Amino acid sequence: MTARTLLRWLLLFASIFVLDCAASDDRKITVWHAYRGDERAALEKIVARFGEGHPGVTIALLAVPSEAYASKLESGIPHGHGPDVFIDTHTRLGSFAEQDLVAPITMTADERDAIDPVAILGVTLDGTLYGVPLNEKTLALLVRDDLLPETPRTLEELLNRPFPSGTYPVAYEAQVAFFHSALLGAFGGSLLSEDGSYGFSGPDAERSLAFLRDMQVAHAIPEEPSGALVKQLFLEGKAATVIGGPWLTSELGAGVPYRVEPLPIVAATGKRMRPLLSVEAAFVTPSGALNPLAVELAKFLASHDSAIDLATVGKQVVARKDAWSDPRVTADLRLKGFHDAVATSALTPSSVRMQAAWEPSDQAILKALRGGDPHAALLEAAARFADSTKAPPPAASPTPALFVLGLVLLALAWGAVRQTRTKTFAAEWRASRGAYRYVVHAVVIMVALVIAPLVAGAVTSLFAGPRGNMHFVGLANYALILTARGQGLFSRGSFYLTLLVTVLWTIINVALHLALGLGLGLLLSRPLLKLKAVYRVLLILPWAVPSYVTALAWKGMFHRQFGAINAILSALGAEPVSWFSRFQTAFAANIATNVWLGFPFMMVVVMGALTSIPQDVLEAALVDGASRWQRFRLVTWPLLMPALLPSVVLGAVWTFNMFNVVFLVSGGEPDGQTDILISEAYRWAFTRESQYGYAAAYAVLIFLLLLLSSRVENRLARTT
Repeated sequence: MTARTLLRWLLLFASIFVLDCAASDDRKITVWHAYRGDERAALEKIVARFGEGHPGVTIALLAVPSEAYASKLESGIPHGHGPDVFIDTHTRLGSFAEQDLVAPITMTADERDAIDPVAILGVTLDGTLYGVPLNEKTLALLVRDDLLPETPRTLEELLNRPFPSGTYPVAYEAQVAFFHSALLGAFGGSLLSEDGSYGFSGPDAERSLAFLRDMQVAHAIPEEPSGALVKQLFLEGKAATVIGGPWLTSELGAGVPYRVEPLPIVAATGKRMRPLLSVEAAFVTPSGALNPLAVELAKFLASHDSAIDLATVGKQVVARKDAWSDPRVTADLRLKGFHDAVATSALTPSSVRMQAAWEPSDQAILKALRGGDPHAALLEAAARFADSTKAPPPAASPTPALFVLGLVLLALAWGAVRQTRTKTFAAEWRASRGAYRYVVHAVVIMVALVIAPLVAGAVTSLFAGPRGNMHFVGLANYALILTARGQGLFSRGSFYLTLLVTVLWTIINVALHLALGLGLGLLLSRPLLKLKAVYRVLLILPWAVPSYVTALAWKGMFHRQFGAINAILSALGAEPVSWFSRFQTAFAANIATNVWLGFPFMMVVVMGALTSIPQDVLEAALVDGASRWQRFRLVTWPLLMPALLPSVVLGAVWTFNMFNVVFLVSGGEPDGQTDILISEAYRWAFTRESQYGYAAAYAVLIFLLLLLSSRVENRLARTT
């Protein structure tokens, strides 16, 4: 690429950018949402009606996957690439306001009065209104009409009702804190106190855990229930009732006879189960607040006609009060059941500390369900909450870091100058200019996709605090990690304990990958083996299937009650195993899944390397009287080593960072003991108050460990 061609491309991109900026005016509104199905259809209908009333206005609707919704908002809005209006739950409001991702919005008294006061409270932070409430979502009881014509008044009556064999009185994700909060509310407890402290503690919380464990022991609820399992049990008539939200109704279809009612009363306390309530609202970004049409659209989404569309088309429990007097809305009895359940729910705190309460609460519930002491489990959960919400390190002066950076840059510049002053530099440069033209594209791509992210991560690791309000702390994050946050070096969740698990995980997996791949590769390379092509295709399939699909399939097979592995054990007369309740079994489940994923790679490498071994060498060894084992040990294996060593290094790097298997199969259970370094870094970034600087420090340490180990392995390869 000549300099003139490069200049033309730059001018073209600059002109496109200028034209795009000129075209962007107040007549264009960008709206982000995570709706699917009926909800999306309702939103599109409302936006189309708004466009009809505003000729010339362009409204761009962008559906963003819910899993990446928050992260895309946090990365897009500050840099001007985000929406003008976005729809999201109020539970993230504290974090969004802290990062200046949302702007206050003004509503008249009539507009406020038309909406449920609880919903208004949900989008209000420190007395300032930040959103326009659209709908309210909470848990309710879905009851099968054919199994339970009349709903018992109390939960105990429901649990004691006789049902057909194999049918559960109630099914729900009991091990998830969000679902357990409903039972906890009946006992007078909460996950987060009003002052922001950890609320899942004390006698009330212990009684709720004991009650939950008694339900599991009595087989009134399924063991280790996932959302998919709960839905399947309800569809097949193996669960008389389930606890779920409006999102579940869209997955059940029209063939299931059921009704929706508020959660029942717990007779042990005399109080009704009190689930958490989330408010979905239309928020306006700071840039969107400058556009009057964007603010008008946000309010239009909560108008009377829009609420009717959201309720009738989108099947949403709308927050607008006058919509519930419309016959078109009240005719949907299931939707009305969810609306009745809203009155029995508690508003979820929008504090940023709420995000840090989920993980320790989930672990406490799991420990209690697996027979642990509820009191000890809750004490440990409180300690984990306190550790994850600990104040970030104080700000430090960047002067020393800048001084060191300046010295490094000066040394690099001095080295470059010395290189250019050598006698042969000019001649070598002229001789290599043609080669540089061929590699410049790869260099640019490597810098943009590899080096720049590494540098950005390294720089981020020197900062601490919430995103958008981070401050320079130097090496404080590394000091916290390497000192195990002031606890024992091998205490639960420490860097060193997680490193040991990661190293053990890598060694065992790579050894099994190599052993299985080598054995199968040698077997499939036998000249007399029939149907070799068929076997090769079948054995490569595990490698071809995406890892997350395989991980989810294996997780289902390891389910204690409905998994295929335990079904085989039961058929052989063995007791079912709770695979994720102990480190040994959970670790074994992870290894089995990853070995299934990884051995085909080694097998393909071995088969390819075997084709490069000269046959005359093997024939000479045979003539010399060498046995089959001697031929393998003295001829085949040494000739395979040059191909296997790079594959082992690459496999070790992949396994060291195999996030999908650990996160999706065991999820770090029990109590984070099977987490590896990369999954631990993920938790610090996304489940523990979004401590990106601390997570980036973890990532840098992982990079340095892999760099060091790869160098050692390469040196060993050269010496052998």
